[in-house]
Amino acid sequence: MTAAVSMHAANPYDNPDTIFVARDGTAEFRNINDAIEVCRAFMDYHKVIFVKKGVYKEKLIIPSWLTHIEICGESPENTIITYDDHANIFYPPTGKPMGTFRTYTLKVEGNYITLKNITIENNAPRMGQAVALHTEGDHLVVINCRILGNQDTIYTGMAYTRLYFSNCYIEGTTDFIFGPSTAWFEQCTIKNKTNSFVTAASTPKDVKYGYVFNRCKLIADDGVNKAFLGRPWRPYAHTLFMNCEIGKHIVPQGWQNWGNKANEQTARYQEYNNTGEGAAINQRAAWSRQLTKKEASQVTLQEVFRMDNNWIPE
Repeated sequence: MTAAVSMHAANPYDNPDTIFVARDGTAEFRNINDAIEVCRAFMDYHKVIFVKKGVYKEKLIIPSWLTHIEICGESPENTIITYDDHANIFYPPTGKPMGTFRTYTLKVEGNYITLKNITIENNAPRMGQAVALHTEGDHLVVINCRILGNQDTIYTGMAYTRLYFSNCYIEGTTDFIFGPSTAWFEQCTIKNKTNSFVTAASTPKDVKYGYVFNRCKLIADDGVNKAFLGRPWRPYAHTLFMNCEIGKHIVPQGWQNWGNKANEQTARYQEYNNTGEGAAINQRAAWSRQLTKKEASQVTLQEVFRMDNNWIPE
């Protein structure tokens, strides 16, 4: 027992101090993965991995046994994590194409993880699905980040988990925010790069909230003029846009049923108090809903996340 305690105490990184990563070799680590590897399992304190400016070509996993870690970049424009896997790359272990769910640049399995001031990018060519950020953990916070890709940029991959995005820039082509998690997007900029779909939620039937976009801005590349707010990847998809500025690239119908009329009976698509040329409601899909003021007032962080929200920073 004494030897085990001594070995544990010998880890110089078993403390709440910040550790530093610099690609140019001016810090104790050159790669983000090396800094992740020295963190202790199931920490009960907040540990910051500060990543200096640079381009880090790494395919990263924050494993399930790591908690309370913050990866903080020096600058969201100049601290870049990038990789280039896509779904149609040959994957030797299976002898088949890689498929969507192995393509991530950064996969977060741990709980209480924060990403701040950093770019997470999948820069694969447009040859199929290519995930930049894949989440499975609960209580995840993403602040002032750029999340870049094409098809399937953000995969919120685990039902019943809660994610909070604030002041982020997110871009993609098709279904570029998708999955079953409950996620709140606050004051984010969402950019369509092609005529396609912003969201493809797969919210479980017994979960009240899927994606909530509050005070976000929806923009598009030049020439994009036929994009949809969402389509249901699974029948009970829930997505709400409220207090958002919606660009003219969003079609008057707003929502699409993924070619399945039955989804119109189950999908939960909602809007409230949006502005902009793409926010007009007179031609919206009849199976979507405009919330009343009273209904919208009940959509709070506490309500959506089903618990206190003291894990979300001011």
